Amino acid sequence: MRLTVIGTGYLGAVHAACMADIGHDVLGVDVDADRITALSEGRPPFYEPGFDEVLSRALASGRLRFGTDPREAAAHGEVHFICVGTPQQAGSPAADLRYVDAAVDGLAPHLPASCLVAGKSTVPVGTTARLADRFAGLVPAGVRVDVAWNPEFLREGFAVEDTLRPDRIVTGVTGREADETLRRVYAPMLAEGVPYISTDPNTAELVKVAANSFLATKISFINAMAEVCDAADADVATLADALGHDARIGRRFLNAGLGFGGGCLPKDIRAFAARAREIGAGPAVAFLDQVDEINRRQRARTVALARRLAGGDLAGRRVTVLGATFKPNSDDVRDSPALAVATALHRQGAEVRVHDPEGAGNARRAHPELRCGSDLPEACRDAELLLHLTEWDRYRAVDPVELARVVREPVLVDGRNALPHDAWRAAGWTVEVLGRPSPRPRPSDARDEEPLRATIASPAARQDHPDALAPALPTGRA
Repeated sequence: MRLTVIGTGYLGAVHAACMADIGHDVLGVDVDADRITALSEGRPPFYEPGFDEVLSRALASGRLRFGTDPREAAAHGEVHFICVGTPQQAGSPAADLRYVDAAVDGLAPHLPASCLVAGKSTVPVGTTARLADRFAGLVPAGVRVDVAWNPEFLREGFAVEDTLRPDRIVTGVTGREADETLRRVYAPMLAEGVPYISTDPNTAELVKVAANSFLATKISFINAMAEVCDAADADVATLADALGHDARIGRRFLNAGLGFGGGCLPKDIRAFAARAREIGAGPAVAFLDQVDEINRRQRARTVALARRLAGGDLAGRRVTVLGATFKPNSDDVRDSPALAVATALHRQGAEVRVHDPEGAGNARRAHPELRCGSDLPEACRDAELLLHLTEWDRYRAVDPVELARVVREPVLVDGRNALPHDAWRAAGWTVEVLGRPSPRPRPSDARDEEPLRATIASPAARQDHPDALAPALPTGRA
């Protein structure tokens, strides 16, 4: 089939390349000429494992090309996929749909024949019906546009796999013809037994935000339990393991740590709550405000822990942050919890260096006040405190004995609760983790541990309640 993909950011570029890879004739369109040039030359404008191979293969097949002209897109496609961003509005939790509307306005007047438009962007419920009305007022006489919603469920770091082998396909349609067309688009996946859920547009729009809200709630729940564990001198990791054995709960995403970030989850739950209030269902999702607050509080608690380990004052202290991206296997630094903590440490006077295997360049552009790089030993040299804030495999593979020779003080905050703590402690490191008590010293070790415990429990440290830091931390951006 002839498909167009409008918007070639993270979602659109992956969707376009994968659709061409399974045999469709695909044109990707974007207003960003530099991005289009890079994609046309087989140069991915972002880091995503496996994407460069799929992009090269699709371009070489002749089934994928890119352009900037909406007229060309209108003439090419039997199905037009809208894959533009829906960031958070400035000064509001609601979704900003200006790019979705611009895609409609650019495409509609040039459509030569009736067609299907399928949105993939994450949007507020009711968007499909609104766009159908918008198309009706803009298309040439005699042209009919069916509008459907086909939400994406991509995980950064696994986007190619999630596109080619999704765990489900959801389509929101208003008629049989649109449903049959989308079944043809995804025929190779359906032939492999991928579940296909065809429903109305409102339900399809809600599926994505509901899925994100459930995931965010699960993550914030275990982080709330980490706070309780800190107060009760209990171990959140063992708690999570015990909960995970309950088949009704499951162990996935019950890893306490710094919390979620990125360009989707934070803004999506805020936009969902905002839309629910608009349609009179605000009380039903009021808990999402608390989910968001718990998530942001983990950042403040991590900063407070770092300050306590520095003796109550970060001014002039050399701190290294391991990780800049919001998750591993990506170069995406949008609303990165790691960078939120790094910038908060910087504002409190610390000399902050940030290491990331793939996201250092983006981090440097977003936060020029930080020293960001991809040379791990250099980033850690003479550090007085290390914070592990993005769980790249590279950090799990670090030799703590060798790293101890580089730093000034072997003190680690594992903000992702993902490193082999016993190995680090055996190498002489002090390791602190939110929600997990420090190992109690044996009687023979008590004298050696006393100075550190005095620092952590000092009056200056006790008065640093983590909530006091929350206003200084960013609340996220699209």
